[in-house]
Amino acid sequence: CDFILWLHQEFYRDAEEPALRIKGMGREFLMTPGEWRSSPEHDVAVGRHQPPSSTRVGDFMRYFETRYRFARLGKAGRILAIPAAHHRFNFIHPFPDGNGRVSRLMSHAMAHQAGIAAHGLWSISRGLARGLKSRNDYKTMMDHADMPRQGDLDGRGNRSQRALEEFTLWFLRICIDQVSFMSGLFDLTMLAKRLRAYVARQEIRPEAGRLLEEALMRGEFERGEISRITGLPERTARRVFSDVSSLGLLASQTPKGPVSLRFPVDALDVLFPRLFPET
Repeated sequence: CDFILWLHQEFYRDAEEPALRIKGMGREFLMTPGEWRSSPEHDVAVGRHQPPSSTRVGDFMRYFETRYRFARLGKAGRILAIPAAHHRFNFIHPFPDGNGRVSRLMSHAMAHQAGIAAHGLWSISRGLARGLKSRNDYKTMMDHADMPRQGDLDGRGNRSQRALEEFTLWFLRICIDQVSFMSGLFDLTMLAKRLRAYVARQEIRPEAGRLLEEALMRGEFERGEISRITGLPERTARRVFSDVSSLGLLASQTPKGPVSLRFPVDALDVLFPRLFPET
């Protein structure tokens, strides 16, 4: 729970007072980042869902921490815990505001801890925003997993185990969809083609594309190789390298160090199409 409290505190660290002021349900108060709901004025309603009373949030979160702690789970159990914890966290709704954002950050962190995040090359948040069929999928499935227990064979708690299992399966399909999407974007042949297309749009020599492909395939190259890679005389090759570097596509950690590929923000629409959900 300490990590979750820290996430909430960090998310709102530089927020100004208007962003922390909570209004509605006939009351108004100033939220303290990194603190659970704890008093009656913190009670909230989220659509049709009525989260637990603020005075019980601490108890719920202590059980939440025990139930989803990775130390007691194997590899498969950790993966299954990510979607289950994501829903149950939002069901508890432990903060007056910011629960959805914190839950997505928590799920992202859990994926890293479970060893399936691929160093951040795919994003659960992107998948939840897009859904599988429509952008409304997430809200629909979260509401579905709120379902009360449906009879004696539907789990042991107050909520439906079947509905949680269906949400978990949907969530994992979202993860697979995002891994597949990002695998396609990072296909080296196709990414090299998009790099060449981006260079073609700029007012620089086409040999610049060779430098980018070399960095893509090898990871990095020495500055002394620029002429060989481009097939140009030394002075011309260095001018081409300077042009590419000015676009933010190549850089190094030191002035004379090995050069590697970069992905500037203004090139993302060409290099990684559909990376960001449409608004």
